[in-house]
Amino acid sequence: MANTANETNFFADVCKNFDSAAQFTAHPEGLLNQIKACNSVYRFQFPIRRGNGFEVIDAWRVEHSQHMNPTKGGIRYSDMVNEDEVMALAALMTYKCAIVNVPFGGAKGGICINPKNYTISELENITRRYTTELIKKNFIGPGIDVPAPDYGTGEREMSWIADTYMTMNPGQLDALGCVTGKPIALHGIRGRKEATGRGVAYAVRECVTVAEDMAKIGLKAGLGDKRVIVQGLGNVGYHAAKFLAEFGATIVGLCEYEGAIYNENGLNIDEVFAHRKLTGSILGFPGATEFKNSMEGLEQPCDILVPAALENQLTVENIRNIKAKIIAEGANGPTTPEAEEIFTEMGGIIIPDMYCNAGGVTVSYFEWLKNLSHVAFGRMENRYAENSNANLINTLESLTGKSIPAEHRLMIVKGASEMELVNSGLEDTMIHSYHEIRETLMTKAGVKTLRTAAFVGSIDKIAVSYMNLGVWP
Repeated sequence: MANTANETNFFADVCKNFDSAAQFTAHPEGLLNQIKACNSVYRFQFPIRRGNGFEVIDAWRVEHSQHMNPTKGGIRYSDMVNEDEVMALAALMTYKCAIVNVPFGGAKGGICINPKNYTISELENITRRYTTELIKKNFIGPGIDVPAPDYGTGEREMSWIADTYMTMNPGQLDALGCVTGKPIALHGIRGRKEATGRGVAYAVRECVTVAEDMAKIGLKAGLGDKRVIVQGLGNVGYHAAKFLAEFGATIVGLCEYEGAIYNENGLNIDEVFAHRKLTGSILGFPGATEFKNSMEGLEQPCDILVPAALENQLTVENIRNIKAKIIAEGANGPTTPEAEEIFTEMGGIIIPDMYCNAGGVTVSYFEWLKNLSHVAFGRMENRYAENSNANLINTLESLTGKSIPAEHRLMIVKGASEMELVNSGLEDTMIHSYHEIRETLMTKAGVKTLRTAAFVGSIDKIAVSYMNLGVWP
């Protein structure tokens, strides 16, 4: 059965943050309650064959809001999954999509298993059976509800979902749009795997470029002198650390469930990743101080802390020990409301999860559009752009009598690839959304945190959608 630890906390925390922000809006209580509530909660069980017997699997799919269709949200495989968690994550997806102006309602799925305890064949059976149950209840489809990867899942699971859906819906033209995060061979999109981590890096970079805000917390603007600790070396944490380092930050600490490592002179993320793959642990990495208790790693000196693991990692018990001035929430719900209140009083800035980790759903939106249009981004215009640019360069050379060096010519002439277009769209989304949130923070009287500002903006957008649908007068 599902783990019941903290079963009633996470969704309550999301609702508490919602209520804190709702007081700064002018919407009627009934509409606010409609926005806050989960519209559909589907809890089900199904058996799978294991060895000579059977095992009953607990699973969920929650559609939080249909103010926009389809709904959208990942599927989590974890033995810690419970109904409250899935409801909370679905709600966060609703607000997240509104913040980054992606036209989806929020949803989430979960299967209560530890994937490490199952063979690939068993995981495939579980995934396909889960998909079949969703199809039977009309909880999946390119215009209904579109899952994606989350903790414990990836391209492999998404390909099983897509294949199962297409098998049970023969002839449906847009069937591949039923799920995102697929492999490229199944018409996924380049850049999706690293999108969430890249989005976190963009969010952090944008935050620290505002000199006025950095001066208030005693930091200089820019990433060049910033020390970063990242919790979680999974897909989100690895790519967040990788891109933050590329943008000029120094990764001084990494935390995983087996422990943490720290080096004030910096850690090479790829070397640590290779060490963990070889030894099964980040501990023992040459030149690093190690901590057997991973939570100690969060408390080491740094400027920016990126919790990119699971929820409720920063609480009233440890928040006062955090030395970072900025917390960038790569995970969903890593900071409790009580801890955030203390950290804000300490003068820190929290870049909230509902914005900070929205890179994944943003690029999932691009993939969904690609599947509906049945053409890859850049395919139709890439060569035309290259030829047009080449003609322009040739004309300039002819008129001036001067030739442009080959390496410069290549940079100017080159058309944009799908990856470059995806990253450009993601970067623009994260930049625009951050300043939209910050504008609310600076102009709305009484709003004190980026999280509250993000909630205010998302509530306003969702309320308008309900009114435009005629659901609310």
